[in-house]
Amino acid sequence: MTRFLTCAIKVSVIVLVIVVSGFSQSRDRAALIKEIDGLREQLKQKELEFLAPAPEDHTRFAEFLLQPNTGLGRLLPREKYRERLSVREGGAYYSFTTQSNSYDSDSQIGLEQDYLNTGFAGANFGFIASIGDVPIESIGLENQSVQYLADLIVPTVEPEAREQQRRSSAGIIVGTQKYKGRVPVLVGGSYVLRSVNYGRSDVLVAFHVVRQDDDGSLILVWKKLRVFPLPDLTRP
Repeated sequence: MTRFLTCAIKVSVIVLVIVVSGFSQSRDRAALIKEIDGLREQLKQKELEFLAPAPEDHTRFAEFLLQPNTGLGRLLPREKYRERLSVREGGAYYSFTTQSNSYDSDSQIGLEQDYLNTGFAGANFGFIASIGDVPIESIGLENQSVQYLADLIVPTVEPEAREQQRRSSAGIIVGTQKYKGRVPVLVGGSYVLRSVNYGRSDVLVAFHVVRQDDDGSLILVWKKLRVFPLPDLTRP
C-alpha cells in the first residue's frame, strides 16, 4: 500500500507539474502575442513618421494646403526600402485619393530608380507629362498640357484598355508635349498625371517635386484637377 501511495503521489506531482507548466506556457504565449501586437503598432507609427513630409514642408505650403483637394506626400525609392518597411513595397507608392503609401491602397504613382511611374496592376494604365518648372498654383484645366489628359476617354473593354497600356509604355506626343507611363524625376519640376484604376479611381492630378532628400525620397505637393466617374471594365 505504501509503495502504491508513493507511486500515486509521484504521478500526481508529475501531472501537476505538466498542468502548471502548460498553464505557464499558455500565459507566456498570450503575453508574447500581446507584446508582438504592441510592437507592430509601434512600428506602424514609426513608419508613418518616416513617410511623412517634414514640418517645414507643411509650413512652406501652408496657404496652398488650405485649398480643397491639395496635399503633400513622400515617395521612397522602391529599390532601397522595399524589404525594410512593413508597408507593402516600402513606401514607394502613393495614392492621391487615399493619401496612403501602401501599394494596396489605390496606388497611382510610384518611384523607382529615379523614375516616376503609373499604371501598376491588371488593365490599369496612366500617363504622366513633365511640364517644367511651373508653379503648382498656376496649373489648371486650361493649361495646354493638361487638356489632352482631361479629354482622354477611358476604354470600357479590356482589349482597348490594353492598347492604352501599350501607348503608355511607348509614350505618345501631342503637339510638343510627351505623355508616358514612366518619366525621369526632375527635382523642382512639375507634372500632370492621369491615373485610371478600374473599379477604384480615375483622377487627373498636377504635382510638383519639391525636393529629393539624401536617402533618395521625394517630397511632392499636389492638387487634384478633376475626379472622373468610377471606371468599369468589361472583359470579353
